Amino acid sequence: AEQDAGQAEGESLPRAPVVTVMGHVDHGKTSLLDYIRRAKVASGEAGGITQHIGAYHVQTERGMISFLDTPGHEAFTAMRARGAQATDIVILVVAADDGVMPQTKEAIKHAKAAGVPIVVAINKIDKPDANADRVKNELVAEEVVPEEFGGESPFVPVSAKTGEGIDALLEQVLLQAEVLELKAPVDAMAKGLVIEAQLDKGRGPVATVLVQSGTLKAGDVVLAGQTYGRVRAMLDENGKPIKTAGPSIPVEIQGLTEVPQAGDEFMVMTDERRAREIATYRAGKFRNTKLAKQQASKLENMFTDITAGEVKMVPIIIKADVQGSQEALGQSLLKLSTDEVKVQLVYSA
Repeated sequence: AEQDAGQAEGESLPRAPVVTVMGHVDHGKTSLLDYIRRAKVASGEAGGITQHIGAYHVQTERGMISFLDTPGHEAFTAMRARGAQATDIVILVVAADDGVMPQTKEAIKHAKAAGVPIVVAINKIDKPDANADRVKNELVAEEVVPEEFGGESPFVPVSAKTGEGIDALLEQVLLQAEVLELKAPVDAMAKGLVIEAQLDKGRGPVATVLVQSGTLKAGDVVLAGQTYGRVRAMLDENGKPIKTAGPSIPVEIQGLTEVPQAGDEFMVMTDERRAREIATYRAGKFRNTKLAKQQASKLENMFTDITAGEVKMVPIIIKADVQGSQEALGQSLLKLSTDEVKVQLVYSA
């Protein structure tokens, strides 16, 4: 399939940075994103942030930035670990009155593993007990060193409440982006990542995708993981229909035959039949390995039960609104298995 897509690559042009905001729960990640959206999205359009699209882009004086909004809970590492691959820059939000916390450390670990530069936003700077210096020292201990100490990471004190420092933060993100010299072909068949996906009652399978190179157009044939389809409709993050989406632009697409997995790669193909063949082949392969695993664990369980006496099973069914959350929850629940009690995921959707 790679050959089909890679044929007609246009020249690479500069593209907008894709930024993931990470940080400990309650450190103000969401309010920071909300503030940026309210300030930068044309005021008539936003109409409250109800869209759970998981990605959106904003226009600043110096250029465009795309944000990925990943759920901020320890359980969501599966999605976040995948999310970091889509990301050029991480904004690490640390509360000035709280300092470095377990999820802060985890976010740093993800960013470093993906080799992504970190811009630190010291949030809640308007609070009376805010202590930016303490945050700096704690982050230095985690090997995130501010530029003023000769390190790599810009530190920006911000307040998502008053809006103080937000412009400086976006400025730093764009400066980092300039250093990275991000480029992608525009006149080519689109490739990218599925950010999240769900089954919508009225519209069928709906996927939020991030175009990483090329231009996605309505009517394109798309292969995404184990599913394929023709793009029937494309919506931007405000739910408005659009015809095309270039590199670094997140869009919601309809027309896939099934719901893809969050983190699946997607690519446009010239031939719908070929796309269907590949998707069917992948799905078959996935099903076979899944069955093999189930059989193996059944046998294994039988032997352990025989040797160790009885092991109790807790069968669990997960129903989640978006794919990314479901995966993360499943992994967390499976971790709860002990020697006496095994957690068994019967089904998740």
